[in-house]
Amino acid sequence: MVQPYKHEPFTDFSIEENRQAYLNGIKTVESYLGKDYPLVIGGERITTEDKIVSYNPSNKEEVIGSVSKASRDLAEQAMQAAVEAFKTWKKVKAEVRADVLFKAATIIRRRKHEFSALLTKEAGKPWKEADADTAEAIDFLEYYGRQMLALKDGVPVNSRPNEFNRYNYIPLGVGIIISPWNFPLAIMAGTTVAAIVTGNTVLLKPASTTPVVAAKFVEVMEEAGLPKGVLNFVPGSGSEVGDYLVDHKDTRFISFTGSRDVGLRIFERSSKVNPGQVWMKRLIAEMGGKDTIVVDSEADLELAAQSIVAGAFGFSGQKCSACSRAVIVEDVYDTVLNRVVELTNQLSVGDPTEQGTFMGPVNDNNAFKKIMEYVEIGRQEGKLMTGGEGDNSTGYFIQPTVIADLAPDARIMQEEIFGPVVGFTKAKNFTEAIEIANNTEYGLTGAVITTNREHLEQAREDFHVGNLYFNRSCTGAIVGYQPFGGFNMSGTDSKAGGPDYLLLHMQAKTTSEMY
Repeated sequence: MVQPYKHEPFTDFSIEENRQAYLNGIKTVESYLGKDYPLVIGGERITTEDKIVSYNPSNKEEVIGSVSKASRDLAEQAMQAAVEAFKTWKKVKAEVRADVLFKAATIIRRRKHEFSALLTKEAGKPWKEADADTAEAIDFLEYYGRQMLALKDGVPVNSRPNEFNRYNYIPLGVGIIISPWNFPLAIMAGTTVAAIVTGNTVLLKPASTTPVVAAKFVEVMEEAGLPKGVLNFVPGSGSEVGDYLVDHKDTRFISFTGSRDVGLRIFERSSKVNPGQVWMKRLIAEMGGKDTIVVDSEADLELAAQSIVAGAFGFSGQKCSACSRAVIVEDVYDTVLNRVVELTNQLSVGDPTEQGTFMGPVNDNNAFKKIMEYVEIGRQEGKLMTGGEGDNSTGYFIQPTVIADLAPDARIMQEEIFGPVVGFTKAKNFTEAIEIANNTEYGLTGAVITTNREHLEQAREDFHVGNLYFNRSCTGAIVGYQPFGGFNMSGTDSKAGGPDYLLLHMQAKTTSEMY
């Protein structure tokens, strides 16, 4: 019998023991800042002269570490290692593969505050956000291990007299994992182990701004007993290594998390059949969002304001699920807007290693420049209520920004900003509010704040998103509780942390025997 899955609890930092444990985690990370990390290909460590240097986004002079950079030749070497390892790994029992995940979860749980502190340093995550990221990584390991045990014998199909039929799942082959910087442990680990536990071998190309946490995770998987060649660590540039691997004839599937534009580029490239390729490549893509919280005239308005602020400014708005649009029914528009401004002005922005910091930096200078450009667009399209200032002298800090009185088709209301900026639009009634919420090319998350049951049911039917939340914010999906993935330009509706996610990494095989 498969043990029931339990979500990893978040840490209560009001308890002194937990607070000290996190501070000790920061000290541990500081003890290995600036180290070099090699590629891992076929279990061998390979160091290159060309490096990806990871910097602390809240203190851009501080080097987190330097990671060797893969070339096309090394990417090819990794591909061949993965092809070879697949021959044996695909035959390893599902129970054994799941045990590797369970042991990795135990190792990360033991080092939980160290991994969270690394996220604070490398990704700029405040304590609670980093803790949630680490907990989610543990959840993915535990959940997918259990899911594999449930799927290992296939599913029942009908048989007839003198005939016995089986329906089983088998692995796909070699997968390319292209992971993002905003959840550099959780999503990177989740996408990697979903592919591995289903019997595939992988090449992991992590985001270039957060490669050290990925290198540490690869070490954990080795310690957990993963055989050589199953997980190959190949950081490198998207244009050189990424394109080469996406195009490769031996690539069976690509698991990508990132922007709409890069996702569509991978979609196009992966659809082409290259010489020697004998399959259509599968793409699992989670691409982005332009997520709306709708506030009805019949609603708990304090809950609405709190939900908007938490959803818009948690981790500096750098979540594909972040609330970047608030659509408020006109009767309560001013009340909600003014309360959001009050709450926003109370937020602390600064060094994420300080426990009291609510919001740290944005990812890097490119993100800083892009977000500040959107702030200027917002000043022209609507009314800047608070925020709008940025400072990139020591790190990449932007004040949480609220822009009001926007037209539904304004750029601030249509384009993914990926920063601490929320736009407000007025709706005449609830039906119009849902229409405005749906008027983007994305369809990832959304939330509705209302006490009207008919309106909840209307939204359940008509609000076209993959994850819809009632009377709470639109961020914070938990593995196994709120399977996560969206519609339209938000990706392939691949519900991470859900009951059918592992199936995307396998193919079904029917065998029929006559007696």
